[in-house]
Amino acid sequence: MILTTTLKENLKKGIYQDVLTDVYVDAERAAVQPARYIQAIEVFEKNYGVQEVEVFSAPGRSEICGNHTDHQRGEILAASINLDAIAIVQKKEDGIVRLISEGYEEILVDTGSLGKQAQEEGTTEALIKGVLAGAKDRGYQVGGFTAYVTSEVLIGAGLSSSAAFETLLGTIVSYLYNDGSLDAITNAIIGQYAENVYFGKPCGLMDQMACSVGSLVHVDFANPKEPVVERVTFDMNGHGYSLCITDTKGSHADLTDEYAAVPKEMKEIAAFFGKDVLLGITLTDILKNAEALRTKCGDRAVLRAIHFICENQRVQSAVKALQTENLELFLANIKASGDSSYKYLQNVYTSKDVAHQNVSLALAVSDVALAGGKGVSRVHGGGFAGTIQAFVKNEEVVQYQKTMDELFGAGSCHVLQIRKYGGMKLSF
Repeated sequence: MILTTTLKENLKKGIYQDVLTDVYVDAERAAVQPARYIQAIEVFEKNYGVQEVEVFSAPGRSEICGNHTDHQRGEILAASINLDAIAIVQKKEDGIVRLISEGYEEILVDTGSLGKQAQEEGTTEALIKGVLAGAKDRGYQVGGFTAYVTSEVLIGAGLSSSAAFETLLGTIVSYLYNDGSLDAITNAIIGQYAENVYFGKPCGLMDQMACSVGSLVHVDFANPKEPVVERVTFDMNGHGYSLCITDTKGSHADLTDEYAAVPKEMKEIAAFFGKDVLLGITLTDILKNAEALRTKCGDRAVLRAIHFICENQRVQSAVKALQTENLELFLANIKASGDSSYKYLQNVYTSKDVAHQNVSLALAVSDVALAGGKGVSRVHGGGFAGTIQAFVKNEEVVQYQKTMDELFGAGSCHVLQIRKYGGMKLSF
C-alpha cells in the first residue's frame, strides 16, 4: 500500500511512466494517465481522507470473432483493450463496502448481508453484492473497503463496461482478502453470476472472460460450466495494425426483440435435431434437411444456423492464424465474419426501421476507405445498432478516423490497442 499523497507526488514526477506505458500500450494514452489517476486520488481523498491505498485496473473488451456463438456453446475470440476502469481502494476491517463511482452517490454494502433483493435488480449495488456473494460462495474471503471508481470504458459501445466493473471488483477482493489467488477464469465466472443472478441480465460469459484474462483470448463454451480458455499472444500494433471502434450513434431502443430472436431461432433449428443448442450440428445436416427446416422454422432461422456453424470454424481459423503470425489469413477471417453477420445472421440493421441503417452505412464507408489492403471492418458485438470494428493499418488510422468522425460526429471513432493484462493490481 502507498499513502495517497505520496502516490500523487510520484505520479507528478513521472516515476510510474514505464508501468503505465506497459499497461496502456500506446504512449499517447499512457501520457494522459497520471492526470487521470491524480484526479481520482483527489476525489478519493475528498471523500475518505488521506489514506494508504492500493490501485486496481480492469479493461474493457472487444469481440474479435465469434458473433453470436457463445449462447450456442460455440467458440469466440475476444480481446481486452487499453480503455479501463480504475479504483483507488483502502481496505477496511468493518465489513462494509463503501464505493463511489464517478458521477454517482456513494453505495454502501454490508458484506454480512449479501442476499439478493429483487428491488435492487439493474443497479450497481446488485453487481457489487453479486460479486461479493459469488466469491464467498466459492470459498473466497470477502471484507470491507472504501473505493473510488472511474472508467473510460465507453458505455453502450459494445466494450462491456459492466464486465470491466465486475472484473475490477473481483480483482479487489482477490488482492485485499485472498493474496491474489482468485484466478482470472473464476473471476469471470463470478462476474457473470453477478450479472445473471443479482443484476438480472442473462448475458453469456464472453465479456467477463475477455476483461478478466487479458490479451487475446480464445474460449470454447462446449461445456459452459468449465469453458476451455486459451490465451493468444499476438502483438497487433507490432504488426502494424490498430483496432478502431466507431460508434455509429444508432439507437438501441426497442431492439430487445431483435436480440432475443437470434438465440431463439438458432435454438428452434437445434430442437429440430433434438438438441438444445446448435453445437454439433453440421452444415451437411442443415442442407440435407433444408426443406423441412424452412417449413418449420423459416428461412432466417436456417440462415442464422448456417452462420453459427461457419462462424465457429472461422474462430478456429482466426486463432491459428494469430498463433502462426499469418496476419493476412486473420484479416480474411475477420472480413468473412462481418460478411456472414450481414448476410446470414442479419444483425446489421433492424427490419423495423429500414430508413435508418447507421451500421450498414459505416461498413459501406469503411469498405471504401480501407480498399486496397488498408484494413477490414465488421459489425461489432450484438449488432442492429451501435458500433463497428475495424483493423486498420497504422499509417491509415488518422485518415480513417477523420472519415468516420465526419460521418458520425467528432469523437465517434476510437483508436485502441489490445492490452495484455486483464484485471490487475498496479505496481505503484
